[in-house]
Amino acid sequence: MAHHILKASRETVHLGGFSPQLKPVLTIHSGDSIDIETYTGFYVYDKAPPEFLTPELQEICHHLPSKRKVDLGPHLLTGPIWIADAQPGDVLEVNLEAIYPRLPVGFNAIYPNKGALPKYFSEQKIQFIPLDLDKQIAEFPLGSGIKIPLKPFFGILGVATAENRSSVPPGNYGGNIDNKELQAGSRIFLPVFVPGALFSIGDGHSAQGDGEVDLTAIETSMNGRIKITLRKDLKLTTPIAETPTDIITMGFGQTLDAAFESALQHMIELLKRFVGLSAEEAYVLCSLAVNFRITQVVNLPQKGVHAMLSKAILPRAIAL
Repeated sequence: MAHHILKASRETVHLGGFSPQLKPVLTIHSGDSIDIETYTGFYVYDKAPPEFLTPELQEICHHLPSKRKVDLGPHLLTGPIWIADAQPGDVLEVNLEAIYPRLPVGFNAIYPNKGALPKYFSEQKIQFIPLDLDKQIAEFPLGSGIKIPLKPFFGILGVATAENRSSVPPGNYGGNIDNKELQAGSRIFLPVFVPGALFSIGDGHSAQGDGEVDLTAIETSMNGRIKITLRKDLKLTTPIAETPTDIITMGFGQTLDAAFESALQHMIELLKRFVGLSAEEAYVLCSLAVNFRITQVVNLPQKGVHAMLSKAILPRAIAL
């Protein structure tokens, strides 16, 4: 098992989405770990304060090669990473060992015709928000005394599929999940669709409410350490995740009803498969003890709902 360092540069990031045509920037083997850098702000850098603009980000924004652009979405992603021996039908287990802002500032943006209430908030507004990395808080609005705890996570963790995918909506390949539960100490399991998996990561958030209602969180250039394990013993059709306290299934759909139904069905299947319950028993348990939360409502055309099963209620650990 090896350890790698993957810096974010104009040669190692890509813009806009996932593609099997993107050249991998790193090859690893199952069990390897990576210290990884990510940047955000490709479309707001010209409005950013100096502390947001590193030389590397300016180089990316001014000189990102066209071959590194999928041009389907706004997100900068680091990768893709080739996992040796990964084949369609396998699963990637991505352990999120550390996640931390690389800069003491992030931003939030409202865009016309975007977000949960586009009829009411139709003017573009970009606000840069200082991050107190010592106290791990952000004050917003500045001077209000409202202190938001920093709970950093990567909004996008995903793999390529046979066709190009925008970085905006999530799907069974992962992508723009925007699940704030996936903080350091968590792991996510992603189905593999193409040889090598072609894993990419980015869209760092320092804080976000469930729903991400105005379209963005505190968008933050983020660093982390991840460990990727190739799981040929596990078969999945959609991502699942595990935090220190919960098992999570995810549902995506064009309506919240559809996303909720999908998350519920995935949780029932998980309880049948890993706990040994019947479908009816699993359905009842979901009503009694599983919490369903709105992940996000703004990554159109896919809204997200996630189901959280507390591990504390189980008689034994689920062997994922």
